[in-house]
Amino acid sequence: MEGIDFEKSGGFVPVVVQDYESGEVLMLAYMNREAWEKTIETGNAWYWSRSRNQLWMKGETSGHSQVVKEIFIDCDGDSLLLKVEQRGRGACHTGYRSCFHRVVHHGKVKVVGQKVFDPREVYEK
Repeated sequence: MEGIDFEKSGGFVPVVVQDYESGEVLMLAYMNREAWEKTIETGNAWYWSRSRNQLWMKGETSGHSQVVKEIFIDCDGDSLLLKVEQRGRGACHTGYRSCFHRVVHHGKVKVVGQKVFDPREVYEK
């Protein structure tokens, strides 16, 4: 795809994932060329899992999938913004809607989000 430079950053580009309607930032993930191609082909968000060292479609385990509505490429061609319809209760594997559910205030970390699902019920089937 013209405009994305996967080689610039070792084969992976960071992807900011945002709720299409609310604008809430849901997560940060990474894509390689294969994840990019599957995302374009299917309309669902695919990523490269650095912790599992494998390609995965968001929601394939949890059922909390992401339908891609818009894709933006940054000016340097080395990062992406996906605007998605988040299906299911949350994007975060820890049970929150957003992975960004903690805030640092005066040097202390505070949880500001509420859990929307129990990850044990979703991932330990």
